[in-house]
Amino acid sequence: MSRPGYNLRQAFSQMGRNKGMYFTSTLAITAMMLILGLFFVAFVNVNLFAASIEKDYNVIQIYLKEGNSEEVNRGIETALRESQGVDEVTYVSKDEALVTLKQKWGENAYLLENLPENPLPESYMVYVEDKDAANSLAESAASLEGVEDVVFYRDTIEKLAQVSHFIEMGSLIAMAFLVIVSVIIVANTIKLTVFNREKEIGIMKYLGATDWFVRAPFIWGGVIVGMVSAFIATGLTYLIYTRIVRIIGSDIARIMSVTVVPADFLVKNVLIIFLCLGISIGVCGSIISIKKFLDR
Repeated sequence: MSRPGYNLRQAFSQMGRNKGMYFTSTLAITAMMLILGLFFVAFVNVNLFAASIEKDYNVIQIYLKEGNSEEVNRGIETALRESQGVDEVTYVSKDEALVTLKQKWGENAYLLENLPENPLPESYMVYVEDKDAANSLAESAASLEGVEDVVFYRDTIEKLAQVSHFIEMGSLIAMAFLVIVSVIIVANTIKLTVFNREKEIGIMKYLGATDWFVRAPFIWGGVIVGMVSAFIATGLTYLIYTRIVRIIGSDIARIMSVTVVPADFLVKNVLIIFLCLGISIGVCGSIISIKKFLDR
């Protein structure tokens, strides 16, 4: 390991003599990382959606029927303020609701400019102390005269949490399985290379070469395979993700009022994860494959 230049030349030399096996290893690790990358971007975006909606977890929006009299609306407001666990009740006019919606839509707000009329209803934003108060108020508010609808994000958040947990567990299981498979593939690739150099390694050991001197070219070969796979998998993940965002990103922003995680931000984190993973797989596979020969 004290001679990185020599070790690298030896690593590239043995990779050149076993192109097919190293190419297969690179493809296998790349496929594994690509699957994990897609799991990762899905997990990050679901968590973002859940976090954005969770900000409104203690807020219940009470939509009023069109044409309510002021007396009916005041009665609703009084009932809401007198409900247990309510901290604050805020009236939201149709115009205020439209302004808020435009702010959430961001650069897509221009789609709301040419509406013939404001379709949004009047509403009350009710801030509650905790989840129990929110559950109770959501049920009671729906029965008040003049209330059109009650929007409460409890079910949505719970479903998103379940999806996020499922993706997280799926990613961990897939990663454990695919990492083991990748290590075995790299180990077998290096093992075939070692077989081809078995006599040479024997001579090196006879002349006093240390175990690390013998190991180094093979470890560098595994590291190179892992790094190349990491860059390829990151590029493919970026291309696929940007394509998906281009197709449905604006629709998600309009429907859920939440933007997706920027591809440029994700790709940096994905590359770091893949490089660490790829190098680890390459090193582990190389050490496992040559250990038997050095122990003889």
